[in-house]
Amino acid sequence: MKEIIKTAEAARQTREKINYKHMENGVKILDPATTYIDSTVEIEADAVIYPGCILEGACKIEEGAIIGPYTHMKDTIIGKGTAVRQSVLSGASIGENTEVGPFAYLRPGAVVGNKCRIGNFVEIKNANLGDGVKMAHLSYIGDADVGNNVNYSCGAITANYDGVKKHRTVIEDDAFIGCNSNLIAPVCIGEGALIAAGSTINQTVPEYSLGIARERQTTKENWVKERG
Repeated sequence: MKEIIKTAEAARQTREKINYKHMENGVKILDPATTYIDSTVEIEADAVIYPGCILEGACKIEEGAIIGPYTHMKDTIIGKGTAVRQSVLSGASIGENTEVGPFAYLRPGAVVGNKCRIGNFVEIKNANLGDGVKMAHLSYIGDADVGNNVNYSCGAITANYDGVKKHRTVIEDDAFIGCNSNLIAPVCIGEGALIAAGSTINQTVPEYSLGIARERQTTKENWVKERG
């Protein structure tokens, strides 16, 4: 028990020393006692770190970025003016003036551009997103290359794994991916194309085209009553 207490106290003192050094350099750490920062982390002046954050490994947080609360980051780069809230990021790179979270999960190889919106319950893995991309909520992008100003709606996913190999999806500039769409890789969505909500797409959609892949609705009146 005494060894455990000594180890914890030594860790607290080291953490306090690291946090105070960042604060002396102009970083705003709102609650140093609940903020865990590795000695390998780089933070520029005027960044803000909220309570409960854990920053590990080769993280770099640029000027004016806001991290937290309760964000866990490892080996991740955060650009100037970007805000991350209550999210988990590992091996990711985020551009400038982008919003991430709450409750987003950015996995290794996630590269997000400038002025993007990555919202709640969004997961990104091994994918490159251009500037101005909007993924507001409940979506997945894996093994993909996404252009600028793409709108990626609620419930849309890239089906990147066929059970044996991973395949990539390409979504070009200004495309609009409708809600609950499945993009079965390998597939390309052309510039300015629109994917209708609820579609499962497994063929190229040319630029400025509308892709629809869903069953026509059938309504059987009084079916519930008649089945007994």
